[in-house]
Amino acid sequence: MPYRLRSERTSVTAVGKAYGVSEASIYTWRQKYGGMVTDELRRLRQLEQENARLKKLLAERDLEVEVMKEINAKKW
Repeated sequence: MPYRLRSERTSVTAVGKAYGVSEASIYTWRQKYGGMVTDELRRLRQLEQENARLKKLLAERDLEVEVMKEINAKKW
């Protein structure tokens, strides 16, 4: 018998079919996030969004530096 979700008492198979998600994904999410409470998940999401924003800024800065290097190389 497949594992039953505690909160809904619905089988993983049924949840996967209902949301179009594989059973393996559900088990992976459960293993990764299963012990977290709502506040922790919210904070994790905020940190992931901030991390993505900072990575984007860093990539833009790196691009600007490379462009400036090319411009300087062509001047001389």
